[in-house]
Amino acid sequence: MTTQGSIRVVIVDDHRLVRQGLEAVLASAADIALVGQAADGRGAVDVVGDVEPDVVLMDLQLPGLSGLEATREILAARPDTAVLVLTMFEDDDTVHAAITAGAVGYLLKGADGEDILAAVRSAAAGQAVFGAAIAHRLQTFFASAPTRSAASFPELTDRERAILDKLAAGSRTSRSAAHCSSRPRRSPTTSP
Repeated sequence: MTTQGSIRVVIVDDHRLVRQGLEAVLASAADIALVGQAADGRGAVDVVGDVEPDVVLMDLQLPGLSGLEATREILAARPDTAVLVLTMFEDDDTVHAAITAGAVGYLLKGADGEDILAAVRSAAAGQAVFGAAIAHRLQTFFASAPTRSAASFPELTDRERAILDKLAAGSRTSRSAAHCSSRPRRSPTTSP
């Protein structure tokens, strides 16, 4: 993902002072090269198309095209680009929306320079990156989630759900059916 040993980064933020601060942080790292900047979502899509970075540091609240929409467009055109959200918003809905849009990480703007550099390096290496507060909330969310949700497929009976669980665990159809005291059904197009 890197070019000539450097991680190529684009900064997207509508506040010039934030872009300048991030530029200074990135300039302190010999293995990271700032290759572009944008102050809005449409500009982000354009500059990423032009300079083909490894990582995009993306704010979410941008004029015109939002950071979420820009992330979707960037990843549709360049799926190998890692988008790392850097924002002030830490509510669950915004975190979920960013991850759903394809962001590989989520940091709050209160992160220090070393954390941002580490996050850029991790994102460039294909790793998911979350600030400590966000990571803790994600961990709590997934730890409290039931391991099996009947709400996912409410139309299934308990027996059908048991068969589906066996199939998801890698069991063969005939074994799953035998375990659930049933015979495997043949498809109407399958000859006996």
